[in-house]
Amino acid sequence: MNTPSSEKLPAALNLVLADSYAVMSLTHLAHWNVEGAGFFALHTAFQTQYEELFVAIDEIAERVRALDAYAVGGLAAFAKLAGIEEFTAPLSQESYVSALIAANEKLLKDAAVARDAAGEANDPESQDLMISRITLHQKTLWMLRSFLKA
Repeated sequence: MNTPSSEKLPAALNLVLADSYAVMSLTHLAHWNVEGAGFFALHTAFQTQYEELFVAIDEIAERVRALDAYAVGGLAAFAKLAGIEEFTAPLSQESYVSALIAANEKLLKDAAVARDAAGEANDPESQDLMISRITLHQKTLWMLRSFLKA
């Protein structure tokens, strides 16, 4: 039987799923198109980030299914739900990094909401998943912000 707090958990997880797909796509775009003196470092960092997101997307979607809900999917559905501003190439290295900071900040905020919804629903497994996502995106933000200090 669903309680009011557990009904919002799948929706919160689906938002993190959509955010993650959007951030993965944007990170991949930056990976393909970044240029300049920091090319090798950023190209490699972006690849690490989008590959990690690809794995996370599957874990999040499977958690939604484990809650007997349905995972959102499709490019248009992900874009509409996430609401993360897209960018197009070419951009400066700093602009790619700044745009990815904004996208990761939005994802981080939504993951915290999902973590709290999991706590309200007494679902420690979903809470643990969101804590691991939060930890990863905090690290990603630290790394991206550090690049801009150079």
